[in-house]
Amino acid sequence: MNTSTPPDTSDETPALPRRLSLLQGTALNMIDMVGIGPFVVLPLVMKTIGGPHFLLAWALGALISLIDASVWSELGAAFPQAGGSYRFLKIAYGEQKLGRLMSFLYVWQTLIQAPLVVASGAIGFAQYASYLYPLDDLTRRLVSGGVVLLVIALLYRRIDGIGRISVLLWLCVLGTMGWLILGGLMNGTHPVGQLLSDAWTATENASPLVLAATVGAASVKTIYCYLGYYNICHLGGEIQKPERNIPLSMFLSVIGIAILYSLLNLSVASVLPFEKAANSPFIVSTMVETMYGSGAARFATLLVLIVAFSSLFAVLLGYSRVPYAAAVDGQFFSAFAKLHPTRQFPYVSLLFLGGLAFVFSLLFKLSNVITAILAMRVVVQFIGQAVGLLLLHGRSRQAGINASQAGLPAVTFPFRMPLYPVPALLAIAIWVYIFYSTGRDYMLSGGLVMALGMVAYFISARVKRRWPFG
Repeated sequence: MNTSTPPDTSDETPALPRRLSLLQGTALNMIDMVGIGPFVVLPLVMKTIGGPHFLLAWALGALISLIDASVWSELGAAFPQAGGSYRFLKIAYGEQKLGRLMSFLYVWQTLIQAPLVVASGAIGFAQYASYLYPLDDLTRRLVSGGVVLLVIALLYRRIDGIGRISVLLWLCVLGTMGWLILGGLMNGTHPVGQLLSDAWTATENASPLVLAATVGAASVKTIYCYLGYYNICHLGGEIQKPERNIPLSMFLSVIGIAILYSLLNLSVASVLPFEKAANSPFIVSTMVETMYGSGAARFATLLVLIVAFSSLFAVLLGYSRVPYAAAVDGQFFSAFAKLHPTRQFPYVSLLFLGGLAFVFSLLFKLSNVITAILAMRVVVQFIGQAVGLLLLHGRSRQAGINASQAGLPAVTFPFRMPLYPVPALLAIAIWVYIFYSTGRDYMLSGGLVMALGMVAYFISARVKRRWPFG
């Protein structure tokens, strides 16, 4: 049992009922992770690596996700409240000190990158839909905007209703992936064993430095496809038995998706020649067309679009809780703290992020947005949280010593990662490498967003006489 003293959430607890089960939380995680991403990224990874060891980039993405999930699990189980990273950063760095700046920076970047994530998924949806019917630029933008509006409409309801929708969408995702995988493995002309052997042989023949560089560059894209395993942390205030269900949901999600992605890659590679797969903008549709003809390919495309839509549903749901949590704390505009009078969800936050995503879906193109999103998030969210967890453990040990001397129970965490602090240190090193792998331009753009956020915070803190001015 966690005996630490979390921040005062008396205003929040009765307003956000804990109605999401382990199954529903895991479903929301997995449909967040499997969107249009793997279907768009798979040929990009093959082209980046240029050989049969493209499977290593997906394995590396899964390994990184498992390591980072252990960090999220400790934080999510200890502080199961709405907002996820916002709460973690604020508590880890000091609620009245540096934690104010770190949590503000996370909300700041969320206002930009969350709508971008939703918009990128909607744009990818519209691009993949052009397999069914050729779309000009204007029509494609209208389709992407319409998808965002439909997602907002479905999320405009009570959380228990959303939980039921999430399980239905999750079953659609699993059914789609299962059909694609079984079809490819049963009808492929390239044996799976040979594909695995070629991947291993290619790593033996390649220069270690060159291999590390190419796999690292490709893993930037595969990690994007795994992101979302922590969605349950953003909904921490609405999860039943959070100390158990939050960590378990994340590990189940990462392992399950890693298996699906590995089998999907093997399925595609067993059906399509490498060059054809690496240059196909509709790789799954092309695979199904090769096996069953154009009619089945059109049906497969519809299923892929359902998967993509499911991901947007989960993404916008989770991020809508972040500005809400900050507003409840008095760290953001008070309007975002409002809950719907009868349906009990943060409707202002949902409508604002969804509206911005709608605008972005009309304005932007998908090219390079994946790398830009990742570069924007790495420093504050992923590296910041892992460092923050180390700080929390240091403080908890000291608090335990003081509590023991005073005859009080020691501070504990409901979930403890194996081999602590090795996973946390590995997570920091890996995310630093991933940030560097995004390239100079994206590193600078991510740094610029963070710098502007710091300026905004210090101006606000000066006016409100908060840390470091009061």
